[in-house]
Amino acid sequence: MAKLLFKYGAMNSGKSTILLQTAHNYEERGMKVLVIKPAIDKKAEDRVSSRLNIERKVDYLIDKDTSIIGLMQNHLDVTCILVDEAQFLEPFQVDELLRITTNYDINVVCYGLRTDFKTNGFPGSIRLLEVAHDLKEMETVCRCGNKAKFNARFIDGKIVTEGDQVLIDGTSLITYESVCPKCYYELKEGKQKMLKKIHK
Repeated sequence: MAKLLFKYGAMNSGKSTILLQTAHNYEERGMKVLVIKPAIDKKAEDRVSSRLNIERKVDYLIDKDTSIIGLMQNHLDVTCILVDEAQFLEPFQVDELLRITTNYDINVVCYGLRTDFKTNGFPGSIRLLEVAHDLKEMETVCRCGNKAKFNARFIDGKIVTEGDQVLIDGTSLITYESVCPKCYYELKEGKQKMLKKIHK
């Protein structure tokens, strides 16, 4: 029986690298894969791009209204669907991916973040955590050497704790760093202490 798998982790945990390796492994054995990415992630445009400087063009960039089941009519011969930046999926799209595993017996592997820079879940990730057959956390390390769990957002090198949930990095202004809970709260509280001094 095919399964829906959600592989999640903080930034820099190797999600895109593993997706690219997985696609290569299937194709090396003569099997077809379908690579999908939400169009809202404009950082690498129409590609899955790894921090190790390997990349490939996606088969479909999907928007928030795209029916993934609708795309499948021309791809019933694929062995596996690989989804990059799965946190940006709409909940109904996650439900469609689950239906694909049951209706078409096609495995689906989603790679993405679990939480945003405020430690809140993304709608797509929440739904994946609720319905995926299997979950796997991909680990990375914080600046202090501990396991990173959260993603801190920085603008001009300064941590920010308010703002829109989706703000794509890749410019000189906006960056993200994967951090452990201890460092996350220390960074956050350090900002708050600075603001209190400014307003005194």
